[in-house]
Amino acid sequence: MQHDAHHAQGTRPGHHDGRRTQAGVTGGGSAWAVAARATLHCLTGCAIGEVLGMVVGTALGWGDVQTLVLAVALAFLFGYALTLRSVMAAGLGLRTAVRVALAADTVSIAVMELIDNGVIALWPGAMDAGLTDGIFWTVLAFALAAAFVVTTPVNKWMIGRGKGHAVVHRHHH
Repeated sequence: MQHDAHHAQGTRPGHHDGRRTQAGVTGGGSAWAVAARATLHCLTGCAIGEVLGMVVGTALGWGDVQTLVLAVALAFLFGYALTLRSVMAAGLGLRTAVRVALAADTVSIAVMELIDNGVIALWPGAMDAGLTDGIFWTVLAFALAAAFVVTTPVNKWMIGRGKGHAVVHRHHH
């Protein structure tokens, strides 16, 4: 794979074909734009998992804690799954793809879930709102937006150090 050849030749992370790049991310624009795209990618998986977890927990008549645990677990699952899909499409085997997804997404998803669920837990009436209540969807949208705003600088910092989604971008040559 091209990435492995660069490391075998002693090319430092952050360089590609002799051109300076942003922590190994080629093409992709400014560091903030790359971080925003990485965060949006994580947010997509988190939102799918959160909503699915809440729907399933509510449908099964589970309490807040059980529903929240399911929603967070599914947020991680779907976040990792989206990354797995993209890196496997780039030619990585399952074992390597799992390692890349864990390295790329764990911190991002954890921060996102902490902010997202913190907003929902602290918002008066949000935990008691049902799926048909407008407050549920309004608070969820606000919580996801807050998670995006807080997580983007975290992803920028990680990408700038060759961590997080920079690991994924190294495999997209």
